[in-house]
This record gives sequence, structure tokens and C-alpha cells, in this order.
Amino acid sequence: MAPYESDDTTTVGAADEPRPARRRAARYVVPVTVMGVAAATIGLVPALADSGDPDLPEITAAQLIEKIAKSDVERLSGTVKITTDLGLPDLGGLESGLASGAMERGGEGGSSADPTAKLTELASGTHTLRVAADGPDRQKVSLLENAAEYSLIHDGKDVWGYDSASNEVYHSTVDPSGEDREQQPPATPKDFAEEALKSVDDTTSVTVDGAAQVAGRDAYKLVVKPRQSGSTVGAISIAVDHRTGMPLKFTLTPASGGSAVVDVGFTKVSFDKPDASTFAFTPPKGAKVTEDDGRAEGREHSGKPEKAPKSEEDLAKGLDGLKMLGEGWNSIATFDTGGQGGLPTGEAGGDLGGFLDSLGDRVKGDFGTGTVFSTRLVNALITEDGKVYVGAVTKDALVKAADAGK
Repeated sequence: MAPYESDDTTTVGAADEPRPARRRAARYVVPVTVMGVAAATIGLVPALADSGDPDLPEITAAQLIEKIAKSDVERLSGTVKITTDLGLPDLGGLESGLASGAMERGGEGGSSADPTAKLTELASGTHTLRVAADGPDRQKVSLLENAAEYSLIHDGKDVWGYDSASNEVYHSTVDPSGEDREQQPPATPKDFAEEALKSVDDTTSVTVDGAAQVAGRDAYKLVVKPRQSGSTVGAISIAVDHRTGMPLKFTLTPASGGSAVVDVGFTKVSFDKPDASTFAFTPPKGAKVTEDDGRAEGREHSGKPEKAPKSEEDLAKGLDGLKMLGEGWNSIATFDTGGQGGLPTGEAGGDLGGFLDSLGDRVKGDFGTGTVFSTRLVNALITEDGKVYVGAVTKDALVKAADAGK
């Protein structure tokens, strides 16, 4: 496998072989097995972090990944700023309509406190979160809004969502084993870093690029880049606390340049044990309480959320005919919708066709014709015979994949 790359010509010798890391079930603990394997299976040529301010001890990229893997932070509190800029087109009222639809699916009659609907707001714009964790059984995330606040609280088997603006409460329960908690959306730099480091393989360049201060703490900067051309990902930067090994900031910049697509970082953080009252919740007087009784669309009768696929095989089972093409950062998912004629586009598609044309680009190839819908990170090609190709790759890469699949 290819070694780590570094612009630093100084070497201090290869890192020790990372030790097998123990798995933890807690939502707020790094899945050390994944990162331990990543550190063990890529080259160990040193990439040093011996520059920048603050002045930290030298460390290799392999050692820094191992440091993240061995991090055992279970208690913390702080403030997180998250900015997402996927470059989505302005859909007017459509976005709010989709959110309303998600809310209605969240429970009988809908609830503005259902996290299914509320946390979709994190998909765009800039937001401030207050987060707290005390081991695997207690976590809290609060989305701060203008003169209002939305909180998602996990305390033991209970999960509470509370929207102060509408005075609505959403309640469900989770499996005590902790399996359900793995389905929660990412909210901290560590959550995003976990997913990014799963992609570390021989198609990836990993270096350590100096040091920085995040939320008043000294941190190393780990930089992850695709080696392959054709990916829309430019680079991922992860600021790692040099004492605890916990990621404090995550930034994903696109290959096209410009501002970050995703930027998540602590502005304040403490690793002291939060007060127990942080996770206590009683529905306020007069609040409308919606119980998740399992009747909501997409939920099992146990009241547990539908589990997200954990592998390509699981995803393929849930989406008939799905295949993965390519490898690493250039992976493309493809499946057949069975809809001959593809999307209604051009004059034949009427008003809807004109609207879709304004959002996508018409393309041609050996496969025929189709429409590419683009964001700054993920692109999707829908062909005239109803096939879909989607991935964090360029438009040309999608056309080549469709041509090869002809």
C-alpha cells in the first residue's frame, strides 16, 4: 500500500504498529476498530507535525490516527458551530415542504419536535449547537435559534425532542444495547471524522500539516486527500486535540475550490463531567406530547428508528439492483428505477420539464442521453432509460460510468 505523503523532508523513523483497539458502543466514542485498522493497513512513512503555533511534539500521521482511535472521551460539554454549503439551488418553498412532509411522517399528526424533521435544518446554512455527553447513556444536542431552541435529549432508554418555539415534545425509546444510538445524525467534529477516516486506504493521501488552536486547545492538523482524479472532494482537514486525541474541528473543501462544503468545530469545549441536570427532562406544562408508537412511516412497531444500512451489501438489499462501481473516493452507486423515459425534461416535459432543465445539465454519451444534477460535493446522472448514477465524483466520471455500463 502507498505510504503517507508529506512535504516535510525531516524523518524520525516509522511509527510502531498500532495495537488492536477495543470497540465501544457509546455514540460519543470513536469506533476505534475502524480507525485502528486504517492506521495499521496504510504505510507508516513519517509525516511530521513540527511546525506552526502552538509548538507541539513531533508526530507521524499513523501515530495521530492511532491517537484518535485510542481516544476514550466519554464526557464533554461545549458549543459547536456547523456550516454546510452544498451549493443546492434555491427551491423556494419546496425545501420547507419537504421538511413538513418529514414532520408529518415523524408521528401521527406530525410534530415540530420530531428530530426527523428538525435536524434536516443542519443540511444548509450556519447553525450553533450546544452539546453534552456523559457516557453511553446520556447525550444532549441543542440547536440554538432566534429566540428559540430545539433540544434532543437521550437519557437512558428515553429520547426526548423539545421545540420551544411551538412548545411541542416528541418522545421515543431506544434499545438499551445502544444499537439505535448509532443511527443518530452527526453533530460534532468527531462524528464527521469517524466517517471520513473509514475512507482511508491506498487511494488516499494522509499527512499531518502543523498545529493549530481550536476552542483554546492545542491541536494537530490531519489532512486527508484523494489520490485519484475525478473526485469532487478536495481535502478533509481534522484538528485533533493533542491531549485527548478527540477531533475538535472537521473541514471538507471541494476540489472546485472556494468555501468549505462542511465546516464543523468546537468554539468552546470542556471535558469535565456535565451536571446530571443537563440530561433531565420533563415536558413543560401545556406542551403537546407526541409519542412514537411505531405507526410512523419508516419505523418499526417497537418504536425504534429504521436502521441505516451499514454496508454496500445492506444498501443493495434495501434498494433492489443497486451496484457499486469503482473504488475509494471515485465509487459510484448505480441502480435502475425501472422508469423508461427518465425524467420529464425539455418542451415535452411541460412546466416540470423546464424546471428540471433549470436545475440539471443535459448530457449525451454511448449510454444515450440524461440529466446531471450537481451540488458542490455529490452529483447524480439520471439517464433516459431510468438508470441512476450518483457519487462524490465529477460529471465526466458519471458519464464514463454510464458509458461503461451500456
